[in-house]
Amino acid sequence: MGLMDTLKAKLAPAKDKVSDLAQQHGGKIEQGLDKAAKAVDSKTKGKYSGTIESGTGKAKQALDRIAHKDDGGTPPTTPPPPAT
Repeated sequence: MGLMDTLKAKLAPAKDKVSDLAQQHGGKIEQGLDKAAKAVDSKTKGKYSGTIESGTGKAKQALDRIAHKDDGGTPPTTPPPPAT
C-alpha cells in the first residue's frame, strides 16, 4: 500500500465526520458566512463588495459539495427550471 493510500484510509473517518457536520449545521455555517461577509463589506465601505460576494458564494458551494456525500459529492449546480 502506497503512502497516498495510507493517508486516504486514515483520513476517511475525518472526511465522513466533516460531511455529517456540514449536513447538520449547513444553515448555521451559511449564516456565519453571510454575517462575516457583511462585517468585512462594512469595514471596507463596500470597496470590495463584488470580491466578497464571489468568495462567499464559492465558500457556500464548497459547503454544499462537502455536505452532499450521498450523491457522489456533487450537488446540482443549477436549480431546476420553474414549472410553466
